[in-house]
Amino acid sequence: MTRYQHLANLIAERIEQGLYRPGEKLPSVRALSQEHGVSISTVQQAYQQLETLQLIVPRPRSGYFIAPRHAQPPVPAMTRPVQRPVDVTQWEQVRTLLDARHDKTIIPFGGGAPDVDQPSLKPLWREMSRVIQHCPQDILSYDSLQGRRELREQIARLMLDGGSAVTAEDIVITSGCHAALSIALLAVCEPGDIVAVESPCYYGTMQLLRGFNIKAIEIPTDPQSGISVEALELALEQWPVKGVILVPNCNNPLGFIMPEARKRQVLALAQRYDIALFEDDIYGELANDYPRPRTIHSFDIDGRVLLCSSFTKTVAPGLRVGWVAPGRYRDRVLHMKYAASATNVPATQLAVAAFVREGHYHRHLRRMRQIYQANMETYTCWVRQYFPCGICLTRPQGGYMLWIELPEQVDMVCVALQLRRLNIQVAPGSLFSAAGKYRNCLRINCALPTSEQNRRIMQQLGEAIYIAMDEPAAGEVVQG
Repeated sequence: MTRYQHLANLIAERIEQGLYRPGEKLPSVRALSQEHGVSISTVQQAYQQLETLQLIVPRPRSGYFIAPRHAQPPVPAMTRPVQRPVDVTQWEQVRTLLDARHDKTIIPFGGGAPDVDQPSLKPLWREMSRVIQHCPQDILSYDSLQGRRELREQIARLMLDGGSAVTAEDIVITSGCHAALSIALLAVCEPGDIVAVESPCYYGTMQLLRGFNIKAIEIPTDPQSGISVEALELALEQWPVKGVILVPNCNNPLGFIMPEARKRQVLALAQRYDIALFEDDIYGELANDYPRPRTIHSFDIDGRVLLCSSFTKTVAPGLRVGWVAPGRYRDRVLHMKYAASATNVPATQLAVAAFVREGHYHRHLRRMRQIYQANMETYTCWVRQYFPCGICLTRPQGGYMLWIELPEQVDMVCVALQLRRLNIQVAPGSLFSAAGKYRNCLRINCALPTSEQNRRIMQQLGEAIYIAMDEPAAGEVVQG
């Protein structure tokens, strides 16, 4: 983080804490320069960033003042999906989203890729080069079924931050979190089984269920605290649910961190009904606050939680390095891994193990948390500036996903088709529901840089939504 960004964040925190009141004059550029020991140019850049975020306003020949407080858009209400098992749909739309990943002409606002252009990743590239040069026998040979021990030892140490006390023997390396969850589901479920999910739920998880012919039952979920324990219990009473898939920390797409009390309640339900919990912790390390939140796995005493994660969102998706801590299902998970994919690529495992061991991973995490938090503030301001009134907006507690609920008449599936012609890709909310609900919602990837180009794209997105509100019938014609 640059000096001016650090200074801007410091002033923004003071504004948020009420130390500066609306309409109050801020210290002069020269005074702030002397107070913090930075250049006048640094202060000017910090003030410009705060002005972009609409936190301060300039007055000619008078200086900078705290902007008037605008009402924050409300947080979406508890979701109310249909609470019965259904077959997952939306595959064609998801495939279109995936195909766009490799089209360099498309702006991927609908994707989930992290920022991989930061200098804090340079040590990883050096480690990869070193592995290729000095470990040819290791990288050209078969890997062990469980994965490289060096990496599993480092992951075990990382899991301590989330409260889980595990050893290298308790961890199985996979080709990313998607593969980890896939193998975990295969180890526990059979075709025709029912699995409970949060609603909305990440579309990749939904398509796993579709691929394995597993039905999903969507459970009402609060955008600030997570899955409804009461609704989950009702579903467990009514249906033969085999397991529950949860993203309790920095949820995708809602961004919440489930309170510890609720995590314990969900685990208690799983124990009472003797079912498995599939915990996706892929965004857990990107929580805004440190130390990071505890996992449900950390409270587990009988091995029913299968914790899945990876370095895909915290480092880079191309590494394809993930893991599962399968608890009581370890032998079954190893068998399913062998049946599905056998072993993994040794080179990236060795490079990531060294990246973590040498302390580079935690330095990279600290940097990315700050960047994503600043990005989220900027994108939130752009949404408030360019989108119509009557929207609801999540308040993510980590990660880089922003969920927006629009007025009911807006069909984001139709808007997405229109934007695709402009080479702008967005993710309509219907992708995050087994039954295609949330058509008036969308998810935004705030890992994308807060550039002038992306500001203009957000403005275009807002304009398209205004048109959809005014002429809903036109959107239906475009869809057809």
